[in-house]
Amino acid sequence: MGFFDKIKSGLAKTKQNMSASWNSMIADFTGENEEFFDELEETLIMADAGVDNAEHMVRKLRIAVSDQGIRGSEGVKSAMVDILSETIDGDPALHLDTVPSVILVVGVNGVGKTTTIGKLACSMTAEGKKVLLAAADTFRAAAAEQLTIWAERAGCSIVRHSEGSDPAAVVFDALSAAKARGSEVVIVDTAGRLHNKQNLMNELTKIRRVIDRECPNSSIESLMVLDATTGQNGLQQAKQFSDAAGITGIVLTKLDGTAKGGVVFAIRSELGVPVKYIGVGEGQDDLMPFNAREFVEALLE
Repeated sequence: MGFFDKIKSGLAKTKQNMSASWNSMIADFTGENEEFFDELEETLIMADAGVDNAEHMVRKLRIAVSDQGIRGSEGVKSAMVDILSETIDGDPALHLDTVPSVILVVGVNGVGKTTTIGKLACSMTAEGKKVLLAAADTFRAAAAEQLTIWAERAGCSIVRHSEGSDPAAVVFDALSAAKARGSEVVIVDTAGRLHNKQNLMNELTKIRRVIDRECPNSSIESLMVLDATTGQNGLQQAKQFSDAAGITGIVLTKLDGTAKGGVVFAIRSELGVPVKYIGVGEGQDDLMPFNAREFVEALLE
């Protein structure tokens, strides 16, 4: 299955939720269909794009239709692709320009954090990079075991301590090992839940301080993994994690399991950081770099 087809397949539930509402209206569009704009706004809101975002995008479409004299289905669809793509466009690349570079991965338990790390490690080792994993989720018994399995699958190194160890100490040892071994990328797994939220955020802040202190000149990406099925609720999680870890990008998983794929629009607008990867299935190749225009074209195709 090709890249575009994977996105289409992964967005099937969101597409089903949206396309039935507007396809016939696009086909009949003449430029004066006021109900079309109302229906479009409602559909975007139902897909979890957010009320303010939906209003903003529809307002821009109204202006484009008026200013450009757009008539007919192809014209309005093209304008929609441009406006929706522009809304979620950002820099999707991972900037890993130093040796070592660090990817700090955060998110609540159950969003697919460890699996995302494993898939990233497999992808990077396949490109010839020397990768080291840091098992800094020491509070969940299975976390280090799961990460070790991924390290073996990817053919990369792992640094882990015993359960209950200080996560920041794991990160310190991993960074020291990376420098000694010439590892190009260190990917850090972190806990998603402690006995209270403040302790979790304090722990993440401590880990981030260790990274900044030990690798002051390194490229650092801080990725928040969000479960797309949680929709708008995930945004509140992201805002809290951003304060503690300085989020540089979002990995949106489980898009294939939700009709709320419109949350991509809310993420970009409300968090101010780009979506860098999307997960549209369980396979190793189903974690894909995000492309705004291809995402929107798949949504409207």
